[in-house]
Amino acid sequence: MPPRSLPAPAMPFWMIALLGLLTAIGPLATDMYLPAFPIMDAELAGGHAGASQVTLAAWFAGLAVGQFSLGPISDRLGRRLPLLGGLVLFTVGSVGCAMAASFDLFCLCRFVSALGGAACAVLPRAIVRDVATGAAGARMMSQLMLVFGVMPILAPSLGSLVLMMGHWRWIFIIAVIYGAAGLMTVLATMPDTMPVDRRIAFSLTGTIARYGGLVREPVFMSSALINSFSSFVMFAYITSAPMVFEHLLGFTPTQFGVFFGLNAGIFIACAQMNGSLVHRIDLSRLLDGGIACCLLAATACLTLSLAGVAGPAHPVLVCVLISSITGCLGFIGPNATVLALTHHGHQAGSASALMGTIQFSLAAASGFILGHVAFRTPAPLAVVVMAGVGCMVACNMWRHACNRRLGGSGAP
Repeated sequence: MPPRSLPAPAMPFWMIALLGLLTAIGPLATDMYLPAFPIMDAELAGGHAGASQVTLAAWFAGLAVGQFSLGPISDRLGRRLPLLGGLVLFTVGSVGCAMAASFDLFCLCRFVSALGGAACAVLPRAIVRDVATGAAGARMMSQLMLVFGVMPILAPSLGSLVLMMGHWRWIFIIAVIYGAAGLMTVLATMPDTMPVDRRIAFSLTGTIARYGGLVREPVFMSSALINSFSSFVMFAYITSAPMVFEHLLGFTPTQFGVFFGLNAGIFIACAQMNGSLVHRIDLSRLLDGGIACCLLAATACLTLSLAGVAGPAHPVLVCVLISSITGCLGFIGPNATVLALTHHGHQAGSASALMGTIQFSLAAASGFILGHVAFRTPAPLAVVVMAGVGCMVACNMWRHACNRRLGGSGAP
């Protein structure tokens, strides 16, 4: 059995890799079945095009609900036990997805699996905060993004390969195997990074008070909302990608998987560049630069889409614009996350959970919006992306105003 706690304020790379692989359950469950949307629409939704996007909304909604509950639980019980329970629930829910015979039952099983998958979204962030903050925390977060980012590269291509060899339900059998393997690995190797003497007694009033205090703290909320709107933009792209690239631009499932992987590679490269810069450039300045570049790319995407230039006639231009936007997000998420959690080491689980709840609630909203519009051009995606980037800009202005009132940069 592993030790009860991790005493040293450091984290070996194998543990970062394990946390990244656990965090990757999110993109595995999100991205791997994207190429199967047209087939699932025909088999489960009676041929209604775009119906499968609703299953993504169910997934994101489950993540939001699960994270809100798991944060206080992990502050009381530590990180290891809730992580094990989440992996069990994710695995069981994935079994249901693989066996579901109706669209409604499939959505329910997606929601259940997301309740468990929420542990793999909340707890790795809290574990990183348990052992490091500041530039060291940002570097760990970027390393975690490296491992986390491998799954978006592999998942769509793996999904396309599964479809070439067998039924779409095999995709969820692979998710079952992944969840079970994660469960066994955590059980055998993962220590608990939260000492018993730092744990917070669980009570409903205490939980409400902690969340209330976090909501009222503008430095936390501004940074958490920047990270959340970054995810809003990313998942607007993810949920609409099958419609834009396969239906509108005419990509084959293989071509779609290749582009999705290349785009994920760009995101990873930018996140790793951020990880190498955090020891030389202030986190706040890196965040400002990422948001400014993202605003520039989103404005170009919106303008060219509305003008009819970016579309089926110029698919490469659409790919370049989308990749420019998602690449910028690699400089936003890690830094905003660290800035939000910097002063909340004593309640990192609750802070991470609240941030994750906001994050995936907004992700579900972007999926719901884009699941109910017709894609004749990339303009709907460009409009929603621009809305998310505009909100990031507004929240960043709020963050700077808060820091000026406090007389600091906000960077640790």
